[in-house]
Amino acid sequence: MQALLTEIAETAAAEADRGKVATYISELAGIDPGQFGIAVATADGRLFSAGDADVPFSIQSVSKVFALALALGRVGEQIWRRVGREPSGLSFDSVLLLERENGIPRNPFINAGALVATDTYLATSSPREALGQLLQFIRAAADDDGIHINETVAQSEISTAHRNFSLAHYLASFDNLHAPVDQVIGTYSHQCAVEMTCRQLAMAGRFLVDAPKMPGLVSVERRRRINALMMTCGHYDGSGDFAFRVGMPGKSGVGGGILVISPSRASIAVWSPGLNRYGNSKLGTEAMQTFSHRTGWSVFGVPHRGAER
Repeated sequence: MQALLTEIAETAAAEADRGKVATYISELAGIDPGQFGIAVATADGRLFSAGDADVPFSIQSVSKVFALALALGRVGEQIWRRVGREPSGLSFDSVLLLERENGIPRNPFINAGALVATDTYLATSSPREALGQLLQFIRAAADDDGIHINETVAQSEISTAHRNFSLAHYLASFDNLHAPVDQVIGTYSHQCAVEMTCRQLAMAGRFLVDAPKMPGLVSVERRRRINALMMTCGHYDGSGDFAFRVGMPGKSGVGGGILVISPSRASIAVWSPGLNRYGNSKLGTEAMQTFSHRTGWSVFGVPHRGAER
């Protein structure tokens, strides 16, 4: 495993086409695209890493996995009355389907659906209390109290959140937000600004691995449902492409991070800031394709040698 991760990191370091960093959030626009990190936390308690795996980065929409878990803990299956479970086939901040489907977002991993999940765990708490509970959950999952929110990134997000404000107001017009819009956007922006390293993120993802020694923060049924949504919806309109190339549940973020779960085996985190046309990490996706092919960890079975990649 260590030799494989080192090889993947070395291949990424030599890659000329690294994608483009997100520029609509000013704090992300200046990130060095030359960085790449990868970490694997296995079901037997080992942790492997290579490259820039100890460099902190903004996890952005990867946080939606933890927000969904927290929201499910608050209201259980009732959340599916307010958000769907189907792929959108559109960009993560699209307004089109929200208008067509009467204020019910397609899934909790596009921005509109994530705003509903944030509103759900915000509930009757203050934004500070709600964010404290989210951080407590992530820290417990990672067994690491050093994880925090980057306030500068959060403020940068709020200052450019025009599309998210429009989504939130549209949700509110259908009574699908219960907290004030400003509070929901502020909480959501801070949620996306959680800062972690690949090693921390791989550790935090272990609660979705479904193995005896993993953190039991959610039930087996919810763990499997979150993984299913990661597989079908975790990469926006590139979810099918990621499933085709990698074959494991994954959730991406525009900060360049991807959390991938190999059920019963491991939690994997990869980070490279340059994005592909879907808004997902270019080198991160390519690295996970190589990783899946070499380990045979795809949920669809072990590939034959020489099979089309």
